[in-house]
Amino acid sequence: MLNLVQTNPNPGDTSNNTAETSPVNLDEICRLAAQQMLATALHAERQTYLDAHNEQVDATGKRLVVANGYHKQRKVVTGAGPVTVNAPRVNDKRTGQKYSSRILPAYMRRSPKVTEVLPILYLRGLSTGDFGPALGQFLGTDAGLSASTIQRLTEAWQTEHSDWTGRDLSDRDYVYWWADGIHFNVRLEQDRLCCLVIVGVRPDGSKELVALADGYREGTESWLDVLRGLKARGLTAPALAVGDGALGFWGALREVFPATIEQRCWVHVTANVLGALPKRLQADAKTAIQKIYGADTRADAITAVRVFADEFAQFPKAVAKITDKLDTLLAFYDFPVEHWTHLRTTNPIESTFSTVRLRTKVTRGAGSRQAALAMAYKLLDAAGDRWRKINAPHLVPLVRAGAVFIDGELQERTINHTGIDTSQEGVAA
Repeated sequence: MLNLVQTNPNPGDTSNNTAETSPVNLDEICRLAAQQMLATALHAERQTYLDAHNEQVDATGKRLVVANGYHKQRKVVTGAGPVTVNAPRVNDKRTGQKYSSRILPAYMRRSPKVTEVLPILYLRGLSTGDFGPALGQFLGTDAGLSASTIQRLTEAWQTEHSDWTGRDLSDRDYVYWWADGIHFNVRLEQDRLCCLVIVGVRPDGSKELVALADGYREGTESWLDVLRGLKARGLTAPALAVGDGALGFWGALREVFPATIEQRCWVHVTANVLGALPKRLQADAKTAIQKIYGADTRADAITAVRVFADEFAQFPKAVAKITDKLDTLLAFYDFPVEHWTHLRTTNPIESTFSTVRLRTKVTRGAGSRQAALAMAYKLLDAAGDRWRKINAPHLVPLVRAGAVFIDGELQERTINHTGIDTSQEGVAA
């Protein structure tokens, strides 16, 4: 078997000049290479600092910035495994100056990449007790992978969520909103947590988390607190809001942002309608409902509603769930056809929260409401980096500017001889 000879990786450190021989192992080669490259980089960094201040001398002509041996040996967990480091020191005698390595800051025990992966794995479902066994073999050590590490992370997330909740919104604009209330368990409390969530669409078509709050329930008062807070911090009203018809959100929206158009989620409506029908009719009803919101024009959709109402007339409660809310169910027809697939449901929230449910299923819920909110915030914040823009993002600014769309098609503006825009008058007629 081939043997690998390891020598002291820190030039100038004579504390250990003995060579070590060990069998060749790919992971070990990578680890030792990383260790040697880190030592070389640290020495190069120190030398650059010394050279930059080479002419700094005191009254006697002695240099004020000089090399000063090495710090105490320590191990740092990296993606290549644990590496032993003897960080070089600098004696900087200038007033108010102190040398600090940018490569290896003081007290660092894990590389930034390892530090980043811990919360990701935790949020994705790895239990705190599994960090050592799961990552110990992979990283070569379980140092710094304890449950207390995750505890510190969750505390930091709670602070981060609190700061984010109070952020200034005067420079933000969201043209569309999706709103929903998501329930999940809190392990150490009797009541389930109801997360009040709003995701918005920016003028460039990108999606962004707008609000995440503990509502205890989905009532109007809870939503009023959220919306009033958003408005007080400078947020303007969206052009359209999408949500479940059962939310107390709508009453709050009408009070705080009355100009916003309401669009009910067709997924929730479909579920409610099917729940009011016998099972033997649900497949046919689902097909009939799809013909309503899948129609090319509002007129065709209204025709499909009449067909649905006639076919299921013996179940008036099911029919009323559509006919009584028709204006808010068909509001999407007044927006670009390219946006319809986004505006008919609250799927952007529902799909994202599947990761929250996965996390809470593994741990049987977070330990407290604050921890649960912080965890949900970090999950949504991380997911936001992967959210794609809505279709035809170039049309979003037109919506914000008040452009008129009929059955999803942009209407050209017409100016009469008095210079007045009559396109709106034509629509009203």
